[in-house]
Amino acid sequence: MTAEMSVKKVVLAYSGGLDTSIILKWLEQTYACEVVTFTADLGQGEELGPARDKALLLGVKPGNIYVEDLREEFVRDFVFPMFRANTVYEGQYLLGTAIARPLIAKAQIDIARKVGADAVCHGATGKGNDQVRFELGYYALQPDIRVIAPWREWNFKSREALMAFAEQHQIPIAKDKRGEAPFSVDANLLHSSSEGKVLEDPDVDAPEFVHMRTIAPEDAPDTATLFTLDFERGDPVAIDGEALSPAALLTRLNQLGHDNGVGRLDLVENRFIGMKSRGVYETPGGTILLAAHRGIESITLDRGAMHLKDELMPRYAALIYNGFWFAPEREMLQAAIDFSQAKVTGRVRVKLYKGNIAIVGRSSPHSLYDQDLVTFEEGQSAYDHRDAAGFIKLNALRLRVNAKRDARD
Repeated sequence: MTAEMSVKKVVLAYSGGLDTSIILKWLEQTYACEVVTFTADLGQGEELGPARDKALLLGVKPGNIYVEDLREEFVRDFVFPMFRANTVYEGQYLLGTAIARPLIAKAQIDIARKVGADAVCHGATGKGNDQVRFELGYYALQPDIRVIAPWREWNFKSREALMAFAEQHQIPIAKDKRGEAPFSVDANLLHSSSEGKVLEDPDVDAPEFVHMRTIAPEDAPDTATLFTLDFERGDPVAIDGEALSPAALLTRLNQLGHDNGVGRLDLVENRFIGMKSRGVYETPGGTILLAAHRGIESITLDRGAMHLKDELMPRYAALIYNGFWFAPEREMLQAAIDFSQAKVTGRVRVKLYKGNIAIVGRSSPHSLYDQDLVTFEEGQSAYDHRDAAGFIKLNALRLRVNAKRDARD
């Protein structure tokens, strides 16, 4: 092995699944290095004890196995800041996968520093966005870290070759893994995404069994669900008056969305690396949160601030989608977004019904809504209808000048 390839200790982002278990053994075989596993609990809905047991079974030392509960940090420091901007990518996608990657990268680098590792490793393929997101995060936080991306390095040409390697190294293979998986899944507390195989043809309906976070809207109750959501400085803090931690609040919203068939999305998106992909995403709590946040902003944000936020949002969304969470321009935008949220405090009343969300009420101690100004009845406001004539004429001036010129031409 050349000095360039030499690795002493590597921190592997480890799910406990077949692919990352194969990667674990491949690292030991290829680099002859010590492997530290890191498994993040982001609310994916799976027991993480088996990941620890699997790592032990594969020979990882107990002191080199890290399983961390990051749910509160994930929602508080990544999901909520993103939702303050009403962030959607390409008009639809709530970035459930993209927003998780910088936190995983951050935790992985923290462990690498703690254990003195000189490399980190992820299991993202060479065709997707995640390889970019992970590695931009690594390099932003630890500029000289060595990054190992097995899917770009190894010589396995097929699923059968991977299975043969697993059997050779006594890596347990679940019965459902011996055949081709019908689709791949990534999940966390914000969303689940399903891609590939039965979903690759964008003209074919997604089978109902793909959906795991929501019931079908057709099967949702015939009676609407009503509740209130309280905000403080742009972040949700309570449901029906009950104060909840960030992760607990999102979990409750997820259940409300699940029960009412809210949050399904079937889309074709543009990956950063240049190809299009079709995915089926479910973001029940996030879909409710987006609608509710826009509802409270509608009475607390000035028009200019609101419209500027809407102009900045697509750039902000693209930065997150493309993996630039730790970039200075994202932090600059975040500062502007957070400044706008100083008065975004109050209560929104939400109605869910068969996949639909309606904001049916909103109130705030900082409301800019002035009923005396907008009423059709005779009010006591300082608004003088006659002022509108001059306002309109001044705004029409350039249009009149253009029209006169065009008439001459």
